[in-house]
Amino acid sequence: MELDELRSLMDVMFFGAVAVTKAVLPVLRTQGNGAIVQMSSMGGQVSMPGFGAYCAAKFALEGLSEALAAEVRPFGVRVVIVEPGAFRTEFGGGRMQRSRIIEEYAQSTAGTRAAVDAMDGNQPGDPRKAARAVLEALAHPDPPLRLALGNDAVDAIAAHHDMVRADLTTWERLSRSTDL
Repeated sequence: MELDELRSLMDVMFFGAVAVTKAVLPVLRTQGNGAIVQMSSMGGQVSMPGFGAYCAAKFALEGLSEALAAEVRPFGVRVVIVEPGAFRTEFGGGRMQRSRIIEEYAQSTAGTRAAVDAMDGNQPGDPRKAARAVLEALAHPDPPLRLALGNDAVDAIAAHHDMVRADLTTWERLSRSTDL
């Protein structure tokens, strides 16, 4: 991916969400309640070959939103980061804008590209059920910071957290040895 393509992607997927959030925050603070719903992805927690730029934008959105949640909570404003898996939308297949394949990475990204192509029209998630789930979470007096949607998202995020925990456990002695 060229740098100008990456900048364009970040403008839409990260800075666009930031601009909308900045526009609505003064109103929410003044009224003393409300919710900011950030549409992320399971890719906001789990990256995969061939989707590094997409996931980078989602990681950035999640990092900013996590900090924002702590900052606006005293004003009665909640932040919910929605992390859907594969849903029957127009994400995937021939409608996706793709960067050119770099020959050196063709093999390591081929599996992800093939999976995205194969899922087009076969995604397990129902967008209507996802919308209802978001509304149900928002109606709760203490909605979650992160709301994974779909079995694939729950499984992928849980597996990722297990991997992170395993690395922390395996390397804990070395990691802790760096303090003065």
